[in-house]
Amino acid sequence: MPKWGETILGEAFKMGPGGKGSNQAVAAARLNADVRLITKLGRDAFGDMARKFYQEQGMSLNHVLEDAEESSGTATILVNHTTSENTIVVVPGACGKLTVAEVEAAREEIASADIFLTQLELPIPPTIRGIEIAHEAGVPVILNPAPAIPFPAVVLSKVDYLTPNETEALGLIGSDVDPQDFDTLGDRILQTGAKNVVLTLGDKGAFVKSERLREFVPAFSVAKVVETTGAGDAFAGGFAVALAEGKSIVEATRYGCAVAGISVTRPGTAPSMPYRDEVDKLIASF
Repeated sequence: MPKWGETILGEAFKMGPGGKGSNQAVAAARLNADVRLITKLGRDAFGDMARKFYQEQGMSLNHVLEDAEESSGTATILVNHTTSENTIVVVPGACGKLTVAEVEAAREEIASADIFLTQLELPIPPTIRGIEIAHEAGVPVILNPAPAIPFPAVVLSKVDYLTPNETEALGLIGSDVDPQDFDTLGDRILQTGAKNVVLTLGDKGAFVKSERLREFVPAFSVAKVVETTGAGDAFAGGFAVALAEGKSIVEATRYGCAVAGISVTRPGTAPSMPYRDEVDKLIASF
């Protein structure tokens, strides 16, 4: 990785659709879910690219809105070829202008959904409103609290499934807990009001904790890791689809781990998301 003021030569450059909510929606769509994405794009080449990609995945564009004054959101991702680690700079652009009123306009589709899945790359007020609409309608809410930014604790009581990684978990509860003490981390997060916690642990798998449940779900052993960017989003999309299909939280976590396991064997974010038959084949092989 370059240091400040340093210029280095890279090995490759690629451009494609991304963003946490977008990646999660694409992951779910490729698993044959009926996905209704709520977001906002700019009136630019990146926005055109995203709309075309969503249509190719069979996703609805009913609430993929447009802002003529802002550019589409971007994420600049540097990937270390040796370690597959990455560092990311996000510029929200148009999706940072999504409003509460625009989420209200999607009320009918939110209230009729099997699952409402969201994350924190959108502005907080419309994100909260989406959670509230789903909660009021009895729709289970999954919150992937990423990126790790301050979020009103009172809203977490309306979240059915909270899915942080270790860093995001510490951001929710403070840094006075050993990040390797998953049991204590889970307990502390449950105290925020969320009903179930799934700690995503990268190549270690995931840890599920609720009032009556404590279970570790191992990661799937896969071929060479190419890029870990988007793995958390792959997990979220797979986890949401499995829950929507009636699987238990442990079964859904295992399914999410399988989706993530395949995604890291490919470059990119949204384009790396696997299809249903690939995931079913991987699970059947274990």
